[in-house]
Amino acid sequence: MERLLKIARIIDVCTERIGKLTGWLVLVMVILGVWNVSGRYLGRFIGINLTSNAYIEAQWYIFDLVFLLGAGYTLKHNEHVRVDVFYSNWPPRRKALADLLGTVLFLIPFCIMVIFFSWDTVLASWQILETSPDPDGLPRYPIKSMIIVSFVLLIFQGISQVIKNLAILLGRLEPQEEIHDTGL
Repeated sequence: MERLLKIARIIDVCTERIGKLTGWLVLVMVILGVWNVSGRYLGRFIGINLTSNAYIEAQWYIFDLVFLLGAGYTLKHNEHVRVDVFYSNWPPRRKALADLLGTVLFLIPFCIMVIFFSWDTVLASWQILETSPDPDGLPRYPIKSMIIVSFVLLIFQGISQVIKNLAILLGRLEPQEEIHDTGL
């Protein structure tokens, strides 16, 4: 179990770092959004185009990255949306069992399905080097690839959650105990 918990720690550290980096993308997205709006009106006022479709699409792409890359971080911190009618009143071990079953029976199979059904679309996008049909648009194939990357990362975080919930059920980890960075 100690080896599995070490694997969970490694996954958690990676997820945490990706999540923190993704958090900074929110700031970039907001700055880009402010520029898109103010540049549009300022540009009209002075008669020069200060923004473009590329900036607008960059804002969309950054939003996609925040959403996609933030999924594992959100799972790690137990912040995903759930129906808490019963769950919130359950004892920690029952919560661990519910989380374990939910991850194994729903989360990981769903992630595998998304990867499976996205694969051909992403591959086709790379084969034609798909770009936006809008003038000054950005390439689409890199952002489409992030669908697969993000769901692989979500599977890894799901595996970490399975390990930690199994350790809770086996009495090897306290339910509220965090697995901290061990200097990886």
